[in-house]
Amino acid sequence: MSRIKGALNARKKHKKVLKMAKGFVGARSKQYRVAKQSVMRAMAHAFAGRKQTKREYRRLWITRINAAARMNGLSYSKFMNGLKTAGIDLNRKVLAELAVNDAPAFAKLVDTAKANVK
Repeated sequence: MSRIKGALNARKKHKKVLKMAKGFVGARSKQYRVAKQSVMRAMAHAFAGRKQTKREYRRLWITRINAAARMNGLSYSKFMNGLKTAGIDLNRKVLAELAVNDAPAFAKLVDTAKANVK
């Protein structure tokens, strides 16, 4: 049986990594060894970034809800507690959207929360 050389597979692997490193500065986009390290680090940061984005959006929504609730005379924690005891299940994304774009509807929610706060 004839011998199979690994050059073709190695070239495919190298081209794949170098393609992912396109746009990196200097040797990071030209040399395989350096590019591989840079791509691995970039992918780790990308994974972490996808998790951080979710956290940052939640923080933003809570800040918006808190600001709108305080304008209506209630703190964030009491507002959320009032909604929970009233049985209103709206997530923070929707509440933040209401707080920004539909102030009268949010004010009604605040009144409901005030009535049900412990």
